[in-house]
Amino acid sequence: MATALERVMSGPAPAEVVKEHRSRSAALLYGPLGVVLAAGGAIAARDANGQVGQWVRVGLVVVWAIAGMVATRRKAQERIGPLSLRATAIGAAGSVCASLLSANGHGTHLSSAVVDLLELIECLAVGVLPIAAMHVVLGLPDGSCRVARWSLIGGYPLGAVVGVLLWTQRPGIPLWPVVIESLLAVIVGFAGSNHRYRRSTGVERQRMQWFGWATAVGVEITLIVLALRVLTGWPPHVGVVCAAATLPLPVALMVGSSNKLIGRIDRLLAQTVSIAGLSFVVVAVYLVIVLGLGRVPTKDERSLLVLSMVAAAVAAALYLPTRERLGRFANRLVYGEREAPDMVLRTFGSRLSRAIPLDELLLQVAESLRKTLALSSAEVWTGSGGRLERSVSVPDTKRATLTLSPDEETVVARAGVSGVAWLQVWLPQLLAGREKAVVRVAPITHSGQLLGLIAAVRPPNGDAFRTDDETVLAELARQVGLALHNVQLDSALQASLDEVRRQAEELRASRARIVAASDAARRQIERNLHDGAQQHLVALAVNLRLARQLAEQDPDTSKAMLDQLAHDLQEAVQQLRDLAHGIYPPLLMDRGLVEALQAAAGRAALPTDVVAEELGRFTPDMEAAVYFCCMEALQNAGKHAGEGATATIRVWKEEGALLFEVADNGAGFDPASRPNLGAGFVNMSDRVGSIGGSLKVQSAPGKGTKISGRIPVTDAQVPVAPAAV
Repeated sequence: MATALERVMSGPAPAEVVKEHRSRSAALLYGPLGVVLAAGGAIAARDANGQVGQWVRVGLVVVWAIAGMVATRRKAQERIGPLSLRATAIGAAGSVCASLLSANGHGTHLSSAVVDLLELIECLAVGVLPIAAMHVVLGLPDGSCRVARWSLIGGYPLGAVVGVLLWTQRPGIPLWPVVIESLLAVIVGFAGSNHRYRRSTGVERQRMQWFGWATAVGVEITLIVLALRVLTGWPPHVGVVCAAATLPLPVALMVGSSNKLIGRIDRLLAQTVSIAGLSFVVVAVYLVIVLGLGRVPTKDERSLLVLSMVAAAVAAALYLPTRERLGRFANRLVYGEREAPDMVLRTFGSRLSRAIPLDELLLQVAESLRKTLALSSAEVWTGSGGRLERSVSVPDTKRATLTLSPDEETVVARAGVSGVAWLQVWLPQLLAGREKAVVRVAPITHSGQLLGLIAAVRPPNGDAFRTDDETVLAELARQVGLALHNVQLDSALQASLDEVRRQAEELRASRARIVAASDAARRQIERNLHDGAQQHLVALAVNLRLARQLAEQDPDTSKAMLDQLAHDLQEAVQQLRDLAHGIYPPLLMDRGLVEALQAAAGRAALPTDVVAEELGRFTPDMEAAVYFCCMEALQNAGKHAGEGATATIRVWKEEGALLFEVADNGAGFDPASRPNLGAGFVNMSDRVGSIGGSLKVQSAPGKGTKISGRIPVTDAQVPVAPAAV
C-alpha cells in the first residue's frame, strides 16, 4: 500500500490527503525533538542530584521515540505511531523542565519568571501525560479509538486542570492528584482495550497480544521491585526502576508493526503469563508471611530472604517440566517398561479424531492395550445379531467366530468386565486353549446392543488384574462401542444414499421411457387413424358426391350406392371403436376391472381363464395399470408360450394391496440367461412403479412363466361404487 507521501508525489492529491501527510510528517519530528530536549536537559543538569533518574527519563524518551518513528514508517496509514510520538514529546517536555529546575542553583541561575514557566510546563506535562498514555492504550493496535471516546474528550481538559492544580502547590508537587488521575486512566484504558481485544480477530488480535505480553512483563517487574523494596529495602530508586519497567511497551509497538514478527506471540504470551502468575503467587506468599511476622527483616536476614525468594521462584518455574519427567519415571518404576493403565484411554480420542480406518484403529487399540496392561495377547471381537468375529488380535492369530443365542447375547451385553469363572459358563469357546490363563473380557455395547468384546489375556503365572485395569477395560469398551455405533450409522447412511441414488436413476430412466412411449403411442394413433378410419371416411365422401350425381340420372344405381355407404359407415365406426378400445377400453371404465379382463381374455391368442373375486372399483390409474399389464403379459405369452399352452389371469385383494398374476404353462425360459427381459417387461414395470407398485417375473424352462404384481392401496384409493351403465 502506498504511503501518503508517495500518493502526494505521484500527482495531484485531495486536500485531506495533503493534510494527513503534513500531520504525519510533523509527528515524525516529535521523536528527534523529544530526544534532543530530554538529552539536553540531562546534560544541563549533570552536576545536580538525581542523575540516575534523569538518564532513565532520557532512555525512555529515546526508546519511545524510536518505536513511534518505526511504527509511523511501517504503518503510514495508521495513527498509533503519531499518537506514541506525541505522548513521547509531552514526556520529553516534562523531563527537560524537571532537569533544568534541578540544575537551578547548581551552576545555573534562572530568573523567577523562567522558573515559573518551567514549573508550569512540568506540571502540565505531569498532568496530561497519563491521559496521553490512556489515549495510546485505547488506540491499540492501529491508533483508532473505537470505544470510550468520551474519556478522551474530558480527559485532556482534566489533565490540564490537574497540571494547574499542581502548579499552584509549587515548589513541591503533591503526588496524590497524579496517582488518582493515573489510576482512573489505567482503569479506563485497559477496560476499553480489553473490550476491543475481545472483539478483535486475526492480525489485529495478535498485535494486541504483543501489548498484553509487554504489560505482563512490566507488571511482573514492578511487582518484584516493590516486594524487594518492602522486604529488603532495595533498590533505593523504586520510581526509577518502575519507570524503566515500561520499556517492553515500545518494544511491543515496534514488533506489532512488523509483519514478519507479529505471528510469534502465542507461545511467548502463554509462557509469560504462566511465569508471571507463578511469580505473583511466590511474592504474595512472602509478603503475607513477612507482614504476618509483624516486622521487616533485619540487615542480616535480607540476603537469606532474597535467596529464598529466588529459590521459590525457580522451583515454581520448574514445577511443570519436573512434574512431567517425575511422572514418567514413576510410571516406569511402578509399571516397568509399560505405560500407565489409563494411557490407552487418553490416546484413544486422538486416534479417533484422525479419521483412520476402523480396522487400523482397532489394531492400534489392541497394541496399546497390550503394552499398557502387560498382556500376553489382546483381542477385539466385533459383530452383531449374535455373531461375533475376532477382528483384531495382538499377536496375530487366525480368525474365529462366536455364535450366541438371543438369551446369551442379552446376558453378555449386560455383563461388566468378567473373569474366567463367568466365561466358563457363558462363553466357554472364548477360553479354548487358555483355560489356565488370567483373562478379562469387557463387552462392547451401545444402547443395550452387543457390538463386540475386548479380551485381555495374561499368562498363567502373570499378575492379577487390579481394579484400575478393569476400569480401563470398561471405559475403553464404552468408547469403542460408541465408535462402532458411529461406523454402523455411517454405513447405514451410505447404503441409504446409494439406494436413493439408484431410485433417482431409475426414476430418470423411467421418465425418459414414459415420454418415449407416449410419443410412440401418439404416432401409432396417428397412423391408425390415417390408415384406417380416415381412408374410410374419405372414400365415403367421394361415394356420397357420386351418389348425388346419379340420384336423378340412375336412381337404382344411386340407391345401391347408398346401401353400400351405410355398410362402409358401420365399418368406419367399428374401426374407431377398436381404436378407442386400445387407448382405454370403455368396458374398463364402465364395468370395472373384472369384466374388462374377461372380455380381453376372450380375444386373446391363448385360451385364457380369469379368476377374480368381487373386487369392486379402484382408482382409474390402478385399474388401467393392472389391465394393461395383464394384456402385455398375455401378448408375450401368445408369442413365446408355444402351441397347446394356456394362460390364467388372477386378481385379488389383500390387506392394503391389490395383486394380479398372469401365468402360462408354456415353454418358459431361464431368467439368468436373459437379464434384459425386453421392452414389454420394462413398460409393465414403469406402469406399476409409477403408482408405487412392484413387478416380479418367475420362469423356468419347460415350466411356464408367471408375471405377478403388487400395488399398494391407501385410504384415498379404497374401492368405489361401479359407475352406472
